[in-house]
Amino acid sequence: MKISATVITFNEETHIRKCLDSLDKVADEIVVVDSFSTDQTESICRSYEKVRFVQNAFKGYIEQKHYGLNEARYDWVLSLDGDECLSHELIHEMNGIKEKAPPGIEAYSMPRLNNYCGRWIRHSGWYPDRKVRFWNKQYGSWGGNNPHDTVQLEKGAKTHRLRGDILHYTIPDLEAHVAQSNKFSTIAAHELLRNRTKRFTTLRLLFNPPFVFLKHYFLKLGFLDGFRGLTIAVVSAHSKFLKYAKYKQLTSGHEDSAS
Repeated sequence: MKISATVITFNEETHIRKCLDSLDKVADEIVVVDSFSTDQTESICRSYEKVRFVQNAFKGYIEQKHYGLNEARYDWVLSLDGDECLSHELIHEMNGIKEKAPPGIEAYSMPRLNNYCGRWIRHSGWYPDRKVRFWNKQYGSWGGNNPHDTVQLEKGAKTHRLRGDILHYTIPDLEAHVAQSNKFSTIAAHELLRNRTKRFTTLRLLFNPPFVFLKHYFLKLGFLDGFRGLTIAVVSAHSKFLKYAKYKQLTSGHEDSAS
């Protein structure tokens, strides 16, 4: 089995070495699709023999990952983001599959462990956060709604669950979390407008954010993550509010005046 690893990047100099070091132990080629980074991402990537570095204008997370998938030479594709890497256990599992792949399996899912503000989060609805990230591209491709991309497999494709974690160095501090929430809620509002999948209602704006808080903090045991769990629950609820409020602005064609 030959494996093409694909990575999308934009200004990932902080984490990209961890990502590429882990992929170098598994992949036969590494395709990095970069959105014209202005830091040291390009020079770091080009220092790896297996890396094929290409640049493509960013039109969306799904679109960028599609581009990487089309660049992959081999059918079996392993996809990571630039701030992710494979754990030692997952590297061991992947190499075992390369040596002797189980018959009849078209895709593999693995849990993702998120590092938030310097600590690994094991509750709050953030773990196991299982993702399909290794699959035969003849049986699936990227789908979902930006900014939340998912691998969509053909009906009947069999998936095997791996135990090793993807390690995700997601958010370094609260300021970055608030900025990400603002960015992602804007993208999500535009996706709602584009797809017209939901009508705006005041009830949704009123009740969805509190439900999100209760879900993350109580139902998903976020309180066990301490102050970080509380922060995740509050920012997640605020992000949900922003998503629908921005969608309301887009559909009404004007912004309400601040009081």
